[in-house]
Amino acid sequence: MAENKKAEPVRSRGAVNRFLDVVERVGNALPDPTTLFALLALAVVLLSGLAAQFDLTVAHPTTGKLIEPVSLLSVDGLHRILTGLVTNFTSFAPLGTVLVAMIGIGVAEVSGLIGAVMRMLVLKSPRALLTPVVVFCGVLSNAASEVGYVLLVPLAALIFKAAGRHPVLGLAAAFAGVSGGYSANLVLGTIDPLLAGLSQEAARIIDPTYVVSPAANYYFMFVSTFLITGLGWWVTERLVAPRLADSAYTAAPDDSPSDDLVKPLTPAEKRGLRFAAALFALMTGLLLWGLLPADGFLRDPQDGSVLHSPFLKGIVAIIFIFGVGLGVAYGVGAGTVKSDRDVIRGMSQQMSTLGGYMVLVFFAAQFVAFFNWTNLGLIMAVEGAQFLKSAGLHQVPLMLAFILLSAVINLVMGSASAKWALMAPVFVPMFMLLGYPPEVTQTAYRVGDSVTNVISPMMSYFALIIAFVQRYVAKAGIGTLVSLMLPYSLTFLVGWSLLFIAWLLLGWPVGPGAPTSLAVGAALP
Repeated sequence: MAENKKAEPVRSRGAVNRFLDVVERVGNALPDPTTLFALLALAVVLLSGLAAQFDLTVAHPTTGKLIEPVSLLSVDGLHRILTGLVTNFTSFAPLGTVLVAMIGIGVAEVSGLIGAVMRMLVLKSPRALLTPVVVFCGVLSNAASEVGYVLLVPLAALIFKAAGRHPVLGLAAAFAGVSGGYSANLVLGTIDPLLAGLSQEAARIIDPTYVVSPAANYYFMFVSTFLITGLGWWVTERLVAPRLADSAYTAAPDDSPSDDLVKPLTPAEKRGLRFAAALFALMTGLLLWGLLPADGFLRDPQDGSVLHSPFLKGIVAIIFIFGVGLGVAYGVGAGTVKSDRDVIRGMSQQMSTLGGYMVLVFFAAQFVAFFNWTNLGLIMAVEGAQFLKSAGLHQVPLMLAFILLSAVINLVMGSASAKWALMAPVFVPMFMLLGYPPEVTQTAYRVGDSVTNVISPMMSYFALIIAFVQRYVAKAGIGTLVSLMLPYSLTFLVGWSLLFIAWLLLGWPVGPGAPTSLAVGAALP
């Protein structure tokens, strides 16, 4: 770390580096998320035995009926664990939804469609609008996993360099959109069904029939896209650009090969985009045909509503169909898809990256199932809700505190799904008992989880971004990147939190069919 400190011209960065050293040590001291969930599942088994031994019961908040812990440290508990191990995994709500969505997006990614769209948007932008377009494209790119990190971030640096501006400025703007704006978008991505599934599992601790749609946060996400674009534009030009204006950069010897990223689209790529655009118009027209008429075929057959329609319930299937269809259309036009084997290769390649996720889900599913079986989640929810009521925290300070907690935890645990799998079984039921729907709690979590991505060394692509910065600032390290991105993190935290609080106070739903409030205690069994 000594080299990094010498490279920093501002002395105050030493304090930043010392803070980051602590964060890095704490984060590295944590076990792998998979190991963490395995240990938590074991801890639930042990705690259930202790809770039953000491008769830790709570009273139902509306009926007064006692809720008793169920011990898994018993013969019956052992039998339940053995017979439920497989079904806990296969019936885990996020598993199927994520796999289906990833298959579809995998075709669009491997065919080159997503990369071509990102390049076209950035390359065609007027110079005066280059910064907001880069941030905006970064936000959109997070619907397709790592494309924004590996393509848009280095591309933005090269585009800014070609425009006569500091390349690190473009890199920072792109990284802010991709990672800091992770929970904003105009379209649904793979993270939406994943988090919704975890929220649904947690909500069913209170209400066994509760359903959380993958589109549960869509209204808030849509508006947030323009907020993050505006805030990212302002921070880039008003706070980051002046600091970089007089600084020099040294390009690494291997910088030139990446210049391929800024070449204009080839005729084949343009033809592929035309094919994809034509199919997109056709598919969108079919969706509108099924949704706009009062008796549309995608509406609820019973009452003709959209909120409980097959369209919203099948949104993951829509993502899959659009991903495969547009990916194939682009690939045929661009020549990257020549046979069905290329399509299957795209699906398989995306699935092959999910090996670690599948293992994590297995242990996370056991933890969630054990938590539900033992009634520990329900007991903690009732006790926690009663504590929060007695503390007198009302809506605004309560939700702000939860956003801040999520942001802090994100500094030491990078995976959004792993954190939510850990936090949802506790906070979703607790907030339901206070009258806050799971969809609202999930939205607050996503705000906090996103804003500190750009300054978290535990974020999986943080080291890659440092490597990109080092192409232009040879001795850059963790402190360099964090000092560069800290203005984005703080601005996003304040601005996004204010939007969320205003949204709550106005009583707007955060997504289609998402309730704005719950009857306190009414959902308890």
